[in-house]
Amino acid sequence: MKKFIALFLTLVLSLSVMTACGNAETETTEEETTETVETTETEATDTEAADAESTEEVAEDAYKIGILQLTEHDALDASNQGFVDAVTASGLNVVFDQQNAQGDQPTCQTIATKLVSDESDLILAIATPAAQAVAGATTTIPVIATAITDFVSAGLVNANDIPGTNVSGTSDLTPVKEQFELMVKLLPEAKTVGILYCSAESNSEFQAALAIEACEANGLAYEVYTVASTNEIQTVVESMVGNVDVIYAPTDNTIAQGMATVAMIANDNMLPVICGEAGMVNAGGLATYGIDYYQLGYLAGEMAVKVLKGEATISELPVGFLDAAKCELTVNEETAALLGVDLTVLN
Repeated sequence: MKKFIALFLTLVLSLSVMTACGNAETETTEEETTETVETTETEATDTEAADAESTEEVAEDAYKIGILQLTEHDALDASNQGFVDAVTASGLNVVFDQQNAQGDQPTCQTIATKLVSDESDLILAIATPAAQAVAGATTTIPVIATAITDFVSAGLVNANDIPGTNVSGTSDLTPVKEQFELMVKLLPEAKTVGILYCSAESNSEFQAALAIEACEANGLAYEVYTVASTNEIQTVVESMVGNVDVIYAPTDNTIAQGMATVAMIANDNMLPVICGEAGMVNAGGLATYGIDYYQLGYLAGEMAVKVLKGEATISELPVGFLDAAKCELTVNEETAALLGVDLTVLN
């Protein structure tokens, strides 16, 4: 009996020792696991911190270019893309801040102030009201402007060859004389021209004056029709019906934005529209002889690269113009067929 008790006690003692050892091993494993997790978390945090630091370094090294576009239509969109492509092709490390005022001039001023306060290294302004807003917000940050008809009359530079301000860029001055020659060729029976533009855009007033000169040179009578916003386009164009034989719409941003409305009313009333640029023709106008806005923006981008690299000083960088030989004829054949215009005269 004593031997049995002794044997039993020995067995219990052995089991106790094994349990204790097992618990110890479990605790050790848990501790090791905890340490591994903590180490992994630390390494992950260190990696994230390193990545963040690397991103900050890239941002610090990159040039900041703020872009203010007046509104969305084919010509301005093409200028924007041309500019971005030219700067990107240069190999410079650049961050673009794209902003669009949706045709609202007070919004232009708000965005211009923001781009200046963000300490942009250079600002691209697309269209005259956008450029005027940016020029009014800074006299120190270089401003490259594009899709501007006349930099001098817009108050952006002192002279095209030597700006004398913090603004330069590329002009979209269209060949108005050639556009009227196209009008006479396509519409030989037209006697009175309705000149349609937005009175709030100085670039359009400049072109309207050239259009009046072209009318007089071609023995054409003319009537001037203006709008203050896109909301007035329908009413004004309807008032032209029966009073003019053809509409001339220069590279006006407000009219370009509402060109679908202009074309709808004009075409329904068999009233041809000679336009300032190709995008307006594609929206329903009859024809134009105009510039390539993508190339205009690309030229502006090349100018910006020179300024950022220190190869040119903005106040001494001449305003750029596209070669007149690069102007292209654009005709909307569907509109021509609707209006019964003979395109064979262009051959």
